[in-house]
This record gives sequence, C-alpha cells and structure tokens, in this order.
Amino acid sequence: METMIPQKELIVQAVSGTVEEKRKCRSGQRASIRQQERQKGGVFMDLIIGVTGASGTIYAVKLLEALKERKEVVTHVIFSDYAWINLEIETEYTKEEILSLADHCYDNRDLAACISSGSCPVDGVVVLPCSMKTLSGIANGYADNLITRVCDVALKERRRLVVCPRETPLNTIHLKHLYELSQMGAVIVPPMPAFYNHPETVEDIVNHQIMKILDQFRIPWEGAKRWGEKVRDHV
Repeated sequence: METMIPQKELIVQAVSGTVEEKRKCRSGQRASIRQQERQKGGVFMDLIIGVTGASGTIYAVKLLEALKERKEVVTHVIFSDYAWINLEIETEYTKEEILSLADHCYDNRDLAACISSGSCPVDGVVVLPCSMKTLSGIANGYADNLITRVCDVALKERRRLVVCPRETPLNTIHLKHLYELSQMGAVIVPPMPAFYNHPETVEDIVNHQIMKILDQFRIPWEGAKRWGEKVRDHV
C-alpha cells in the first residue's frame, strides 16, 4: 500500500521544488485527504488565490492574512512576476512573508502544477487584484500561464470564480470582458470602498473588500464592519 503523504507536503513550491517532489502532488491522494478531513467533522476548503500585476497587492496580502486564521481553509497562491514587483513597490511585505502566509505557492509559469488540472479538487479561485491583461486572458480562454489556466479550469468545472478587477476608468473592451465573464458564471467583485462603516484607515477600506470576497465562499470573518454593526449611531 502506498504511504499517504501529509497534506503540507503534497503541493510543493514550484519555484524551488524538484521533479520528484512535484510527483507527490497527486489529485487522488489529495482527494483522500479531503475525505478524511470531512469525516472528522470539519469543513475543509481549498482556495486558489491568483495575484496579478495590477495595483492593489495589499488586498491579496490581507486576504491571505485573513485565511491564515481559518485552519479549515488551505490556500494555493500564484503571484505573477509583476505582482512580486508591485508587492515591493506598494507595501513593506517581503516575498518570504508572503510565502509564510500561503500553504502552497506556485510559479505562474508552471503549467504542469497539479492545480492546473480539473482533477485537482479545489473549491474556488480568487484573482485579486486582476489586471486587464489577465481579465482578457480569462474571458477569451487564453490560458498561457497558471493564473489564467486555473480560472479556465474553474469555469469549465463550474467552480466559484471571483474576479476583482483593479482599473479605472474602464473602456468598452474591459466592460465587454467583465460582462462575458459574468455570463459564464464568474462573480465580479471590484475593489470599491464602502463609507457607511466610517473607515478611519486604509486598512479599514481594504478589510471591507476582504469581507466581501470571503462572503462569496461563506467564510465568516470579523475583520470588517457590516451595515448595521455600530453604524446606525452615525446615521
């Protein structure tokens, strides 16, 4: 009988993993582990987070921090090359800190990663922030990297796909792509701040967006105020 590989070892960091390590990533083994976890009575969810070169990497960082608190959620993270550059430009986070927040991290060029296959049992995909180039690739089925490929898989497998476009103003091509993705079943969650919660910091604004994304997967989170929560005193 083949020895079961622990969950944390199944999907390796593609940026440094060997061919032998990558062979450990077998969807059958992952499916067995998921079944074991569900039998224990706990919810077990796998989410893919794709981070592109659009401005707003702080959104992705805060989402990863929120998901790190949820032990029942396993995160699979893909940063594009320009996302890493923007992380350095826009935040004080290091690459090492991001890798520590993710359960598994992949090279965006690694189309052989197990999450690129529909046989890999994941529950959903979030693209945050989503550049207009990536938006075009997803809408037109042009899966030339791992981020666009996992989105393509989510659409064909009818899994939850949340796209967070970060661009303004939007031209007709952008709007057309967003409309088409919505028609395909994707959920469009643009980073739009709310003010009924009286945000006092940039983090308050970012956290409200994180809450809206987590809502799409029914993941409870207390990091932001909802309408009616200590809000009516200001009305």
